Amino acid sequence: MENNETKQNFLTRLKITPGKIKSGITVFVFLGLLVGGYYWYAISQRIYSDKAEIFAPLIILGPNQPSVLQKIMVRNGEQIVANQAVARLDSGELVRTETAGVVVSINDQLGKLFSPGMPIVTMIDPNNLRLIVHVAENKGLNSIRVGQRVIFNVDAFGSQKFDGEVEEISQTSDQSSVVFSISDKRDEKYYSIKIRYDDYPELLNGMSAKAWIYK
Repeated sequence: MENNETKQNFLTRLKITPGKIKSGITVFVFLGLLVGGYYWYAISQRIYSDKAEIFAPLIILGPNQPSVLQKIMVRNGEQIVANQAVARLDSGELVRTETAGVVVSINDQLGKLFSPGMPIVTMIDPNNLRLIVHVAENKGLNSIRVGQRVIFNVDAFGSQKFDGEVEEISQTSDQSSVVFSISDKRDEKYYSIKIRYDDYPELLNGMSAKAWIYK
């Protein structure tokens, strides 16, 4: 009994009435609903995917006819220019680039016989680097349009945010990304979304990323 009286006296001194307590609870609930509603709205305005990577098509440089490799003339990671010789063959042929780019791998087995189509030097054109985002067909694919804003994180750089925009939407599903879904007994298919981004020289081919596409 004494504890109840002490509590009531304390609330009285603070001028806190049951009506004010009820009003405070109402305001608290209202703010909770407001924050929850805003969060739901923000989530509904973007499409999230953790299946993304930085990618550029590989450019394979090799012989025009079966030849033995005699000399490699570039280094891995080297910036090379168009029409630059990257290897010399026993036939006298010089393997040359058609475009400028960066060397990403070298098969330096001197004395090895290379056939046409076999890579001696592999390169990429940094101007062709894109973020490729894989989106499931039932996870907002139908809401994605060219020109939409994209924010993405790259695993190598933690929470740092990068900006981009949707450049292209694949017209066919990724052949390697079909996942069997136990819940509905159907294959879950993913589509590739190509994202063009600003000049970020720190982003390298093959880096993993997470992306948010804004509707």
